[in-house]
Amino acid sequence: MMNRLIILMTLFALMLSGNAQADARIKDIVSFEGIRPNMLMGYGLVVGLNGTGDKLTNNAFTEQSLIAFLERQGVNTRGTPLKTKNVAAVTVTAMLPPFARNGSQIDVTVSAMGDAKDLTGGTLLATALYGADGEVYAVAQGAISIGGFKAGSDAAGVTITKGVPTSGYVANGGIVEKEINFALNNLADVKMALRNPDISTAQQVANVINEQVGPGLATVSDPGTVILTVPAAYHNNVTQLLADIEKLPVATDQVAKIVIDEASGTIVMGENVRIDTVAVAQGNLVVKIEQTPIISQPPPLAPESAQTVVTQQTTVSVEETGPGKRMAVMQHGATLKDLVAGLNALGVTPRDLITILQTIKAAGALQAEIQTK
Repeated sequence: MMNRLIILMTLFALMLSGNAQADARIKDIVSFEGIRPNMLMGYGLVVGLNGTGDKLTNNAFTEQSLIAFLERQGVNTRGTPLKTKNVAAVTVTAMLPPFARNGSQIDVTVSAMGDAKDLTGGTLLATALYGADGEVYAVAQGAISIGGFKAGSDAAGVTITKGVPTSGYVANGGIVEKEINFALNNLADVKMALRNPDISTAQQVANVINEQVGPGLATVSDPGTVILTVPAAYHNNVTQLLADIEKLPVATDQVAKIVIDEASGTIVMGENVRIDTVAVAQGNLVVKIEQTPIISQPPPLAPESAQTVVTQQTTVSVEETGPGKRMAVMQHGATLKDLVAGLNALGVTPRDLITILQTIKAAGALQAEIQTK
């Protein structure tokens, strides 16, 4: 636990040591209109399992699908009880990449629907994959790769399971049969959706684009959307326009937020978090963060433009309280980096750190949003 805490604290220090704004490429922070994947889904059968498939007496949909499949192959099994254990009903899902062409291959994921125990060694039969509009866009088939396994005897009550043996994938198992038509070059304007909506970042994106292609062409419609009017020079050539702007660097901004996953004890904090004056004590722990003003006077014979400069020096100290000792005070303006550094020096567990942050927030002294997962 202590090693894990040290690693977490080191990551915090690295994240907090940089500037609040960081340059990122436009292509990494926005999604362009029309350039997006589409979800596909289908229902199929996996055969060739080693007795680990669905029990047909418990899964009527598997039996019905097997009968329908055999009838398509010219085999009539109606009225005949089927007792095979080598077949499993599965859902098949895939992502259709943007601008995928007929004949392109995509990966598919296969997941058991019934009470099959293991899909290892199975083969997915030809399965149609449908889009949200009900049209078939791909067909999937192939041997399934499983990232886990299950061994042992259920009867003896001893089993070993690694990963999820009832879910796997077929690499390049799907073949695109229908294209999604989208005339990118004919667009009169391009909408860019920010992956992390922020009004300051959106305005920065618009400013950088306007400097590249011309003033007033990119405007911010809301914190998550920037609209770019296609210049005359790029008429019927929007792909070139996107290629020219997608690598432009943008200074991104972020809101003050702390994300806490209490189940795993993981904490992620942003640099913009600030702490107002507050006293903190955790058990017998006292963290003291104070700022001392340092006045720098101009040297003798300095120009008249020289001014007195006042800077703040932050001092962090951590100690364990004893009888008669009182709580320490964190002064206004202390950063979360200062708090983390103090707690790291003493070796506070992630659970204690979560409690401290939530308590400071409840006291109204933590200027940030706490989001729990």
